[in-house]
Amino acid sequence: MASDPGTGTALQVLRHLDTGPRGLTDAEAGARLAAVGENTPPRPHTPSWLRRCLRGLREPFTAVLLTLGLVSAFVASWGTAGVILALVAVSCVLRAAGERRADRSLAALRDLVTGTATVLRRTDDTSAPRAREVPVADLVPGDVVRLGPGDLVPADVRLLRARGLSVHEAALTGESAPAPKTAADPAGPGAESHLCFQGSAVAAGSATAVVVATGPGTRFAAAQRAPDRREPSAFDRSVHGIAWVLVRFMLLTPPLVLMAGAALRGWGLETLPFAVAVAVGLTPEMLPVIVTTCLARGAALLARTHRVVVRRLPALHDLGAIDVLCVDKTGTLTQDRPVVARSLGPDGRDDPEVLHWAAVAAWWTLQLAELPAPDALDEALLEAAGPAGEEYDGLAALPVEAGRRHATAVVADGLGRHRLITKGAAEDVLDRCALPPAERDRLLALAAREAAAGRRVLAVATATRPARTRPRTPADEHGLTCLGLVTFRDELAPGAAESLRTLAGLGVTVHVLTGDHPGTAARACRDLGLEPAEVRLAADVTGPAPAGSTAVIARCTPADKARVVAGLRAAGHTVGFLGDGVNDVPALLAADVGVAPRGAVAVARESADVVLGEKDLTALGHAVVAGRYSSANIASYLRVTLSSNLGNVLAMLAAGLLLPFLPMLPAQVLVQNLCFDAAQLAFAHDRPGARALGRPTVLRPPAFLRFITGFGVLNAVADLATFGVLALALHGPDALDDEAVFHSAWFTENLLTQALVMLLLRSGRRLTEGGRLGPVGWAAALLTAVGLAVPAGPLGAALGLAPLSTGYHLLLTAVLGVYALALATVKARLDRRQR
Repeated sequence: MASDPGTGTALQVLRHLDTGPRGLTDAEAGARLAAVGENTPPRPHTPSWLRRCLRGLREPFTAVLLTLGLVSAFVASWGTAGVILALVAVSCVLRAAGERRADRSLAALRDLVTGTATVLRRTDDTSAPRAREVPVADLVPGDVVRLGPGDLVPADVRLLRARGLSVHEAALTGESAPAPKTAADPAGPGAESHLCFQGSAVAAGSATAVVVATGPGTRFAAAQRAPDRREPSAFDRSVHGIAWVLVRFMLLTPPLVLMAGAALRGWGLETLPFAVAVAVGLTPEMLPVIVTTCLARGAALLARTHRVVVRRLPALHDLGAIDVLCVDKTGTLTQDRPVVARSLGPDGRDDPEVLHWAAVAAWWTLQLAELPAPDALDEALLEAAGPAGEEYDGLAALPVEAGRRHATAVVADGLGRHRLITKGAAEDVLDRCALPPAERDRLLALAAREAAAGRRVLAVATATRPARTRPRTPADEHGLTCLGLVTFRDELAPGAAESLRTLAGLGVTVHVLTGDHPGTAARACRDLGLEPAEVRLAADVTGPAPAGSTAVIARCTPADKARVVAGLRAAGHTVGFLGDGVNDVPALLAADVGVAPRGAVAVARESADVVLGEKDLTALGHAVVAGRYSSANIASYLRVTLSSNLGNVLAMLAAGLLLPFLPMLPAQVLVQNLCFDAAQLAFAHDRPGARALGRPTVLRPPAFLRFITGFGVLNAVADLATFGVLALALHGPDALDDEAVFHSAWFTENLLTQALVMLLLRSGRRLTEGGRLGPVGWAAALLTAVGLAVPAGPLGAALGLAPLSTGYHLLLTAVLGVYALALATVKARLDRRQR
């Protein structure tokens, strides 16, 4: 088949495809179907369970945990190895299960209806062609198909004949208005008015066309076949940025411990288990589990309550982090249909008569021109005017056709008289009116002002003619009297205004990227209470849109949308994009998180990270809030565990240099870490405070590392203060007893400081909310109980710990009191600075 079979005249295309106006025979169609395959897009690849699990090992902390687990097994520290490898396995399985659940939910939302097409086929070369319905999948290049209003274009086709044909191509171009099509030979190499593409829909008119491309050869499939590679999302940039800094520190820790032990104490490889335990102590072992659990719970809640499917779990975090949302106008802020705004007389004042006569013309054009359905503007006229036209006797209609931008209806107007009612583009209608040049220019200026305000404009004119039996023709459309103008605005999407206010309250700025006219897009924004800070054409955009204010960027091509989104990301914003067409795919892939509705074309759904049950900003607002819940809990976990772990590691390294024995045995370190990690599972079920949900949740590595370093040092100071107190208190003759008491006191102090950190450093919450502790409060209380009880119990004896006397408990209480006061003071100052 041809590399570009749609080019050339209709006759050249038919010859190139080896077909004719009578279509293919059944045998020819069968042979071509076997040669080129079915007319279906490629199915998305679904990874296996094993592949999903192995992908989880690419996460930095998971990879480091796996490495430390293997090192622990190598040095025969089987308990440590078992715990670490179990955490790795649980994390990978949870991540794979969440992604598989999202894919199942998405499959349930897909439209699985198989369409049919009307095609001309012959049983053999001598028989006459017959129109028949065949599955769209059976179409082949060279088939001749018929199109009518409401039909989906089943493949890429070249028009052979067309009558009043207009096609919705929003899924391909983003343009909401139907595009006129004609069977005339193309005027130039770039012209496409003679072509219709798969994924578009017939708005009005009828046509006969020849199929030029099917399946993978269509323009629709081309957008799906080679998507651009995605850049790292906000989640990847933030968590991975923090992770790799800590990974480097963890990789340095064991060699430092070994060298310090060898240089100062003469210890050799016997300190390797302790060095590995210290590195594990710095590792947020539960991060993969906490992250996956938080995101999976949020994704499951969204799917269950709001029919929002999160296909890629980290995208839920990205939703919580977005500060800019880019949307298309049509179908998101507005419905894909106009409504009447005003009807104006020639003097520019409201005149209901203009609307009445425009509706009469719409009614009789529909009845007499054999149009199966009114176009969008006629529907708006009939809805606004109510019953109109039936009180007259309709006689004839001259509809809109290719090259003709107005329609005329003829009705009986009393005995022996006919009334012609013409409506259409202002310039065309006014050219047919008996007007002085100055008056015509004034009316054109009035129409231009309305158009510049973002409204579509129809001019309406009438004329009275003597009755006759001879058919009316376009030659009768002259000497008309201008009645005035009818203007239209886009029907606003239900709940869009409230949803925009909700998003603004969440700190999300909305930018409108549309293929429409800039005035139309700006008018829709103003009608929704969204005042654009600037309105620009995509061709004029050289830098990112202004931060914190709405911008309208019109006449966007798919590449323009992706370019604008990439520019916003390069300027430091976390960007979401909501789109539903093939033309939106590049922008969906360029955004931190791509969002598509269930009704989007398949390639857009497959490219999106989040799929909405409906194209509704309200559901998207719920998804943003759910993302912030998950992100705030993940941030709380990271702040708590990393600051606490960093403080403990610094203290251990210092104590290892100062003490004649290991500051804590490897088994004691691991049990302490296990208790702390188990308590932190509560963060997956916490409810962050309102302040944490009111703004985008972004983990910025530099600020985050400053936070954990500051509080980590504060934690290390508390640990060193405990060392000092114990050094003064431990003066008994038996060094072994002193060593056991030291281990016990530090074991208890560590768990109690970690419980304090859990309560004081979580996101936006007080110690209690509504008189209840909440999951984190109960986990901290349980951790405190474990820290006090273990040294005195049988597990403490097995670990080499000893019971502590009341005096030691009082000393620890004094240290912890000072530490809690310092922690609360620093945290309060930090909160005030961030407001």
